[in-house]
Amino acid sequence: MTAEVTEFLTAGLRPHECRSCGTCVLVKKNSLAHTSIQWTTDASHSCPVFATHVAAGRHPALLDTCEKLADSITDAVRDGSLAVADRSCDGSAAEVVRGG
Repeated sequence: MTAEVTEFLTAGLRPHECRSCGTCVLVKKNSLAHTSIQWTTDASHSCPVFATHVAAGRHPALLDTCEKLADSITDAVRDGSLAVADRSCDGSAAEVVRGG
């Protein structure tokens, strides 16, 4: 992978600990509607919600996300501990924090 591709894929990712189970993931909020999540562990072992789905026979790659993790990320944006990268009309990015 080139340095440019690595930078594109990883820039702006921040550690976030799920407030429900404590699993740590890397998160980037590109907008209020768009969230990128990189799991740093095997989700089927570290996340109780994913573990339940896997135990029921579902493949973890087919799961959208953990709703408890999504709620935790939303709460972090709301309380200002996770910034949202806001793109201006000219395409430049600025880190802003939005409360809710």
